[in-house]
Amino acid sequence: MLSSYDYTNELSGENKNGLVYVIDDDADVRESIKWLLESTNYRVEDYESGETFIAQFNENVPSVILCDLRMPGMSGSDVQDHLLRRRIDAPFIFITGHGDVPQAVQAFKKGAMDFIQKPFQQPQLQKLVERAMKTAKELFQRRQTLAQNRTLIEKLTPREQQVLERIVNGRLNKQIADDLGISIKTVEAHRASIMDKTGSGTVADLMRVVVKSELYPKISSTLAEAVAALPSRLAETGLPHTEENAEHMRRLDTELREAEAERQRREEEATVTSINSSIGGPSSGLL
Repeated sequence: MLSSYDYTNELSGENKNGLVYVIDDDADVRESIKWLLESTNYRVEDYESGETFIAQFNENVPSVILCDLRMPGMSGSDVQDHLLRRRIDAPFIFITGHGDVPQAVQAFKKGAMDFIQKPFQQPQLQKLVERAMKTAKELFQRRQTLAQNRTLIEKLTPREQQVLERIVNGRLNKQIADDLGISIKTVEAHRASIMDKTGSGTVADLMRVVVKSELYPKISSTLAEAVAALPSRLAETGLPHTEENAEHMRRLDTELREAEAERQRREEEATVTSINSSIGGPSSGLL
């Protein structure tokens, strides 16, 4: 039975190695970077302007964007702003000969992954792209998982979604019935339909679908309360495997909290490291 879906390790074909976009008005720079990255088995597309890149950009493949900050017409900052408006989270790396602190700080505030100055060494660029591509694949898989789980929830009727929202908040069948002005039997019927449509065999399965859909922003604060209350409440809901469900949800809650803490720690470390290494002084190299 299908429950919450995760695309981890399912990239294949043309998506397996991802795609690197190189955007720079200097043809020599584009060709040098393209040659270097293709020699290490990356797929590369290069563009002389932000406008031509945007016209061809494909968000259905994991990708890294290497973009010159200062270009005629649409600047690198303009390209970044355009992608942000489209809610595209591909790792963005600025390449420029004019890398100063204010520009870098502004880029990081808007979500850029790194900032590298020309000229730079080949190993430096390769390492940076490798790290960015790993992030790109993780983000791509997360988007696929998000879309799949949202599709499961979008199958629900408006009333079923109202019931689900209350399940998420730890409400019992009787409380849900009182909230919505319906009978307990009707709540039970809606709950059964929700479990069926989302492919959930247990409450833990259902919670995974909900969490991975990211449709309920308050889930992180309410989940702990729901988990803590499960042992005494599950008996009233009529759901099977009380202890198993409770244990699944406790484990899920712990995993979610640990993952969120680790994500925040890595983001903070990456920002500090990138600012120090990329803007701390001039670099020399082959490109």
